[in-house]
Amino acid sequence: MSAAKPLWPNFLGFLAPLMLSNALQSLFGTVSNVYLGQMIGVDALAAVSAFFPVMFFLFAFVMGLSTGATVLIGQAFGAGEHRRIKIVVGTTLAVGLLLSISIALIGGLFSRQLMTMLATPANILDQASAYARIMLLTMPLGFVFLLMTAMIRGVGDAVTPLLALTLSTAIGLVLTPILVLGSFGLPTAGITSPAWAAAIANTLTLIALAVYLLRKKHALAPDAALLRHLWLNGSVLGKILSIGLPTAIGMVVMAIAELMLLGLVNGFGSDATAAYGAVNQVMGYTQFTAMSISIAVSILGAQAVGSGDRARLDDIVRTGLAFNLVLTGGLVALIYLAPRAVLGIFITDGAVLELAKELLYIALWSSVPFGMATVFSGAMRAGGVALTPMLLSIFAIVAIELPSAVILSRTIGLQGVWAAYPIVFCAMFVLQMGYYLLVWRKRAIRRLI
Repeated sequence: MSAAKPLWPNFLGFLAPLMLSNALQSLFGTVSNVYLGQMIGVDALAAVSAFFPVMFFLFAFVMGLSTGATVLIGQAFGAGEHRRIKIVVGTTLAVGLLLSISIALIGGLFSRQLMTMLATPANILDQASAYARIMLLTMPLGFVFLLMTAMIRGVGDAVTPLLALTLSTAIGLVLTPILVLGSFGLPTAGITSPAWAAAIANTLTLIALAVYLLRKKHALAPDAALLRHLWLNGSVLGKILSIGLPTAIGMVVMAIAELMLLGLVNGFGSDATAAYGAVNQVMGYTQFTAMSISIAVSILGAQAVGSGDRARLDDIVRTGLAFNLVLTGGLVALIYLAPRAVLGIFITDGAVLELAKELLYIALWSSVPFGMATVFSGAMRAGGVALTPMLLSIFAIVAIELPSAVILSRTIGLQGVWAAYPIVFCAMFVLQMGYYLLVWRKRAIRRLI
């Protein structure tokens, strides 16, 4: 009998395009901020940065929904229940459209009030409100795009989402400077250029993706069978929400905490807000690396659960932890070697650059324990358990992160806000690992669909 093949090549084969996809998503935001910072100025960067937690807050809903759907799709795929996949996809898209259209209508009308509530500095309020309005009104396009690319990965296909994101990013990166400058006779869109570019890119890419999936006869092709299931199936929706809702709530709590931290940061002036935006962009790359590994653990783990292979699920967790140390830790180390060069991509002002560098030193390394925590929570979601991991995360945020940020900001200043990140991520790591090893791993697991 031959020895079992090592898991890591298959894991890496799925993870690599997934990481590239997440990097491309982050790249569009990064380069858009470079365009704004270099072509318009620091105030434009600060205005866009002020909207960052709001965008995270809104996309938390759709990311939670896609997580629940992807786990069910992965389990159905692993069990060979392919006919159930389109039911899950149709129900998920129906919910996503209802939710995103509501957000677009409400958010688009009250964008200025929203940015005012966030204590956005007065000198950037008009720009931040204009950017927020377009982002919110075009949110349904972003929601559908994110849901489709996420759900396609549930059947083990990480390449098609990468192709879609490559096209979307390329269109967005070409359009943004054209709209900023008002080239080719177009009126300049100013601060709203990245938002308009993203909306146009998402529209064109969704059309191309639909044609591609139909021609390939892909499991998630928008064919007549899928359209018949584009409604709320109560039984399937309940299962999606049993995983997706706790995930979304956990992300919303994290977003609310981020809003509160931004409020503390805004109290130190627009330079602090601009530094916050630049550091968040850099940390976004390390955290997206960690989250890519967690997503891979969740999807591959769901397929293992669907096929009834518990031993493979344990191997997936160990492989995810190892990749997090090597990839997330390696990226953190590289950034620490040249922080000024990395931050200088976003910031031209010397004082803001020095401030951002200091804050980066404090917080960046915490992406590694953050990644470890998400590997454990991703594995538990793959088995259909999302509530307890969510409660543990909420406890860490409410009982540890926010009090730490408030107390330290009053005692040591702006640096104290950033010190709350490593404190909370280390706490999450300990809590998630403890529950996984001491409780969850000892329980029987079964597929939901």
